[in-house]
Amino acid sequence: MNLIYLLMERNVFGSPLIPCCTDPVTGYFRDGFCRTISQDNGTHTVCAVVTQNFLDYSFSRGNDLMTAVPQWQFPGLKPGDKWCLCISRWLEAEKVGKAPNIILEATHEKTLQYTSLALLQSYAVSL
Repeated sequence: MNLIYLLMERNVFGSPLIPCCTDPVTGYFRDGFCRTISQDNGTHTVCAVVTQNFLDYSFSRGNDLMTAVPQWQFPGLKPGDKWCLCISRWLEAEKVGKAPNIILEATHEKTLQYTSLALLQSYAVSL
């Protein structure tokens, strides 16, 4: 990835997007950033601090984020891990009271095409 292009990526505040997590390495591109392209059907733009409540909910919806998948370099998530979530899954979880907190500085501005900054801010945590 070209560093200049990465510096152009913006968070929900319009500032440069910061990495969400590199251990485990997250993001559609597995580069630590919650950024997306048109081929990313899930729009993985929300930097979340996952909880057991959310992991269980995601599992119940058919997406097991807890089980390691070594061939995809996926270690499986545990509560407290940071991970780039699909905005649609986060919103779905939010509607049923299972949404995890998020790190706004690492949440891509494209997220604002799906929800309001006010809603995101109500789940914000500091780095």
